[in-house]
Amino acid sequence: MQTKSKLLFIVTFLLLALGIATIINVALNFRGSNIQSAIEKSKMTAEIVKDGLTAHMVNGIMDKREYFLNQISNKDDIKSLWLVRSQNVIKQYGNGLNNEMIRDDIDEKVLSTGVIAQELKETAQQMIIRVTIPYKVERDTPNCLTCHNVSTGDVLGAISMEFDITSMRNNGILTILKILAINLIFILFILILINYYVSPYMKLFSNLQDGIKKAYHGDFTYKFETTIKGDGKDIVHQINILFQKLHETFGDIKDDLGTFIHQNNQSKDPLSEAKLIINELSDIYKFKKTIELDSSKELVYSRIIDILQQKYSLKYFAFYEMHNITSTRTLIYNTNQSTICLDTVDNNTTLCRANRTKVDVISTEFNNLCEGCKVMSSKYICLPFAINKDTSLILSISAKNEKEIEIIQAQIESIKHYLEAAKPVIETNLLMETLRDTSLKDAMTGLYNRRFLEEFIDQIMKQTKRTEDTYHVMMLDVDFFKKVNDTYGHDVGDLVIVEIGKLLLSNIRESDLGIRYGGEEFIVMLHNATDEGALEVANKIHREFGKLVFDVGNGETMQKTMSIGMAKFPTDGDTIWKCIKFADTALYVAKTTGRNQVIEYKPQMSDSEDVR
Repeated sequence: MQTKSKLLFIVTFLLLALGIATIINVALNFRGSNIQSAIEKSKMTAEIVKDGLTAHMVNGIMDKREYFLNQISNKDDIKSLWLVRSQNVIKQYGNGLNNEMIRDDIDEKVLSTGVIAQELKETAQQMIIRVTIPYKVERDTPNCLTCHNVSTGDVLGAISMEFDITSMRNNGILTILKILAINLIFILFILILINYYVSPYMKLFSNLQDGIKKAYHGDFTYKFETTIKGDGKDIVHQINILFQKLHETFGDIKDDLGTFIHQNNQSKDPLSEAKLIINELSDIYKFKKTIELDSSKELVYSRIIDILQQKYSLKYFAFYEMHNITSTRTLIYNTNQSTICLDTVDNNTTLCRANRTKVDVISTEFNNLCEGCKVMSSKYICLPFAINKDTSLILSISAKNEKEIEIIQAQIESIKHYLEAAKPVIETNLLMETLRDTSLKDAMTGLYNRRFLEEFIDQIMKQTKRTEDTYHVMMLDVDFFKKVNDTYGHDVGDLVIVEIGKLLLSNIRESDLGIRYGGEEFIVMLHNATDEGALEVANKIHREFGKLVFDVGNGETMQKTMSIGMAKFPTDGDTIWKCIKFADTALYVAKTTGRNQVIEYKPQMSDSEDVR
C-alpha cells in the first residue's frame, strides 16, 4: 500500500473513531437523559397523586379517587398507573379498589424496603420504563398520622407507573443520525482537503523513492520532478544538482574499478561492490609492496601460500613451478604428503592439462578430465599462470566434494589477482636468477664456472657437515689439448670443450656438480655416490670421450683422450678444497704416468718427491 493511501486510511480511521466515540457518548447521554427524565416525571406524578389522595381523604371523598387517578393515567406518555396498599393500610381500610393490589415482585419489594425501584423494558419497537415509588410516613406529614394507625417511617403504599419513552428514544436516534451524517460530511471534506494538499508531497515522496532506488543500483541520472511551489521546489532542484554531480564523479566508478579487478560475483548494490573491489585492491597493493622488498622468489612463494591458507582457507593444494623449456616441474609446496598427479608429470609437463592448454581445469566439468591425475575420482581445480615464456605456475587445489569445488571456483578470480600482482616480482627474481646463473655458469658448456665454486664451496661444506654427505671429486683434463689449438685452431678447441660439457651433463645427476675449472680443466663432484659408482662414472666419461670424433676440416677428423684424477671428501681430506687439490695431484700422476687413464688419489702421492 502506498504512503498516500496509508495516510488517508489513518486519517479516515481516526476521524471515524472520533465520530463513533462522539455518537456513542451522545447516545448514552440521550438514553440516560430520557430515563432520568422519566424517573423525575414519575416522582413528580407520585407527589401529585399523593397530594390528591391526601386531599380526597381530608375532604372525605376517597371513594371518588378513581376518577382522579384515571385523569392522571390518561396522560400521553403514561402508559399505565396503579396504586398498591401496605398491610397496615389494608388492615385499617381494607383492600381498596380492584386495581390497587400488588401486581408483581417489584411492588412487593418496594413495600417491604421503602426504596424506589425501576425497570427498563426495551425492544426494537418500543422502550418502556417502569418506576415504583413508595409512600412513607414522614415527620412533616401529620395528616397521615391522624388518619392512619402507623408510625413515622412506615410504608403506607406505593404508586407504580409505566412510561412509554419510545418517541424520546426515536428522537435521540434521529439526532444521532444527524450527528453521524455531519461527521461523515466533515470526514469527507477533510479527506478531500488532505488529498488536495498532501498529494503533491506524496508524489514527491514517491518520486524520491524511485530516484533513491536507482541510485542504490548505481544510476544517478534520475530527474526529480514536483508541482510544489516554494521550498519544496527548491529542495527538488538542489537534489537534482546533487545527483548530477554524483553521476559525474561516481557514475562510472564501478566500470573504472572493473578495469583493475573483475568480480565474478557481482552485487546488486554497485556501491557495496565498489567497496569490495577497493578493499581487494588495497589488500593486493599491500601484498605487492611487501613482496617487492622480498629477497628471493622462494619468499614470494611463501607469501602466496600464506594468502591461500589464511585469506581463502584452502586446506588441500599443491603449488608448482613449471619449466617450459625442459618440460619439468618443481614442487614448491604441498599440504599433503603426496599429490594427486602422476610422478611422470614431473619430467613431462605436457601430461598436465592445465599447463598444456593454459586454461583452468575443473574436475567437475568432465569425467577423468586430466590424464595426469592418478586418482580419477578426485575433485580438483588446477589453475595455470604464466610468468614468462620459460616459467609458469600451477596451483592444484583439491576438494572433498562438489560443494567445496563451487566455493573454490568463486574464489578463482580473486586468487589470480594476487598471482598477477606477484608476477612482475617473480619475473624479476627469475631474471636475477638467470643473470646470476649466467655469471656462475660457463657460457660455452652450460656447466658451473670457477666463480660458482669459489662462492658456494663454503655453503656446500656447511651443508655436508650437517648432513654428513660425501663428495667424490674428479679433476679432468684433455691430453695434449694445446696441440689441438696450435694445430687446428681455437674453433676446434672450443668444439672439444663444448662436447665435454655435453658429455658431463649427460652422465651426472641433478644433485651432482659439473664445473669448468679453467681452459680444458673440469671438475665433477658426485654427491653421496659409492666408491664403485663414482669410479664407474669416471670410467664412463673417460671411455665416452675417447669415442668422440671431431671434424677438423678438409675432410679430416680427430679423436682425443683425457686424464682423470679422483679424491673423496671427507675420506681423503677434511675440506673440499683439499680434495680438489688431491684430485689435481692424482690427475698429475695420471699425466706423468702415461695419460689417458683414471687415477684415484693415494696419500703417498702427496709424499712423493716427483709429484711435488
